[in-house]
Amino acid sequence: MTDELRDLYLLNKQQRRTWQRFVTERGIPNFNANEIDVIEETVGLFNDEDELVGTGSITNHVIKYVAVCDKGTDSKGARFNRIISELEGRLIRKGQSHYFVFTKPEYVASFSYVGFKPLATSEYGALLEKGTPNIQTFVENVPHYGGTKAAIVMNANPFTLGHRYLVEQASKENDHVYIFVVNQDVSLFTTAERFNLVKQGVADLDNVDVINGQEYMVSYLSFPSYFIKNADDVIKYQTTLDARLFRDGIAKPLNITKRYVGTEPLSHTTAIYNETLQTELQPSVQLIEIDRKQFEMTRVISATTVRSAIERGDEMLYQQLVPPTTKQFIDKHLGLLQERIEGGKKVNGN
Repeated sequence: MTDELRDLYLLNKQQRRTWQRFVTERGIPNFNANEIDVIEETVGLFNDEDELVGTGSITNHVIKYVAVCDKGTDSKGARFNRIISELEGRLIRKGQSHYFVFTKPEYVASFSYVGFKPLATSEYGALLEKGTPNIQTFVENVPHYGGTKAAIVMNANPFTLGHRYLVEQASKENDHVYIFVVNQDVSLFTTAERFNLVKQGVADLDNVDVINGQEYMVSYLSFPSYFIKNADDVIKYQTTLDARLFRDGIAKPLNITKRYVGTEPLSHTTAIYNETLQTELQPSVQLIEIDRKQFEMTRVISATTVRSAIERGDEMLYQQLVPPTTKQFIDKHLGLLQERIEGGKKVNGN
């Protein structure tokens, strides 16, 4: 008996039904648009009876929705290996020499067997990588210093006076501070724009380095969760994995002993994230929460408020919330930023 590899087209209703039924039976229950719409390629493995017996998908440099069954064979592992080999080949042909997989903890051994290295695991899921450059390369390229070192991870969409205040506190209390900027173009401001605004906004602080977080400072909102059904479990999985990746893969080799965050009175999810950091980072990394900087006596400064002001063209408001470098950028590109906001609403059906 010889299994045959074929492309699956999830826009085809019949193929999608077959695929979805198969992966559901293998314990993968999540089919929300955030997971499905970004899939670039899906392969299927079919037996001699034209039954789907294995599948896997790729999105950018992430392998996901891998599932196989043992029907008609005594080597389920061979089917798994064939799916992964096919997906890796496609990634390499796309120019991706480094890729990730997010999976259930019970499948870590299977992926490790074919060369993937675990980055972080939790009771809900695991993150593994393969290829180069890898996390060791990333850490080696970060400047190394003596003395006390602290870290701040931020999206900075855009960089505000609140972010600046947090950095100032860390700068005063430590010999060196790393700002890791999340590297994902899913925000109003692009990664390059956010990175440059952070760098410009702290240029006068001699003991601060601004680092592109690449794939390793992953916003917890971005971790794929297609194998988890319960929404509360999804949040717990994402935040725990993110915290452990930072603690073991970044903070330990760089000897970072403190991580600074702002208190979170506005976002329930981010508040949960801070609680998870508190639990997961200590005692090796001390989590220090700084009260959010306020304006108009009672309102906290937030990037959300800045984006709302941009949408309305409210210069008087956003100029109170951002440093001069950010204001200059917003003033110059206000029309473009408003077009992005409007385009995002159309894409999301709002």
